[in-house]
Amino acid sequence: MITKDPELTKLIQLFPFLNDAGEELREQMVKHFSIVKAPKGNCLFLEGDECSNFPLILAGSVRVYKLGESGKEITLYRLGPGDGCIMTASCILSRTGFPAIASVEEPLEMAVLPSAVFQSWMGRYEIWRNYIFGLVANNLSAIMATLEEVAFQRMDVRIAEFILKHAEKSDNGIKITHQDIALELGTSREVVSRILKHFESDKLISLKRGAIMLTDMERFRQMTSQEKF
Repeated sequence: MITKDPELTKLIQLFPFLNDAGEELREQMVKHFSIVKAPKGNCLFLEGDECSNFPLILAGSVRVYKLGESGKEITLYRLGPGDGCIMTASCILSRTGFPAIASVEEPLEMAVLPSAVFQSWMGRYEIWRNYIFGLVANNLSAIMATLEEVAFQRMDVRIAEFILKHAEKSDNGIKITHQDIALELGTSREVVSRILKHFESDKLISLKRGAIMLTDMERFRQMTSQEKF
């Protein structure tokens, strides 16, 4: 272990590739990484902001999203413990501004590396270079999947899959507002409400204030897979 500092110990645990770092890189980690915390609701980046640091998430969660001219939002991805940010890496490498908005959803703790050091490590350390290239490759596919959903999939199917995904983790129900779903999927609250009312009339769900319960999970799952509503 490179240090007795519990926060840097946590960094090694969450990012196992760092276990294989050579002595020189381990010394550089102790020298250059710093721990930053941010409260819920804090905005880490606005669109166009300079990326002066590269973050590795230790605790909490961050939502990265786009805001359209109409005021509609769409979630691109989320970051949690053990994640690095693909857009920040891309911005540092290309020397461009952050192309979206990043806000803290749950109290955040992260290890940050100055962008100049990030650039230096790309040339000096193969293990770091491989991690960043792997990060870009893995996360790019997730972003492409989101774009494909927006471009090619019907909104009722997207809403159904969103509900099913979250309900399966929480005993057939989720606590969420129509507006929250709209922000996640990049549509309006009115569209979400209309489709949910349709689902309710088909006895697929039961709507409560700030919550949605699935009343027929199996039928809902079958209809989602068939993409017919």
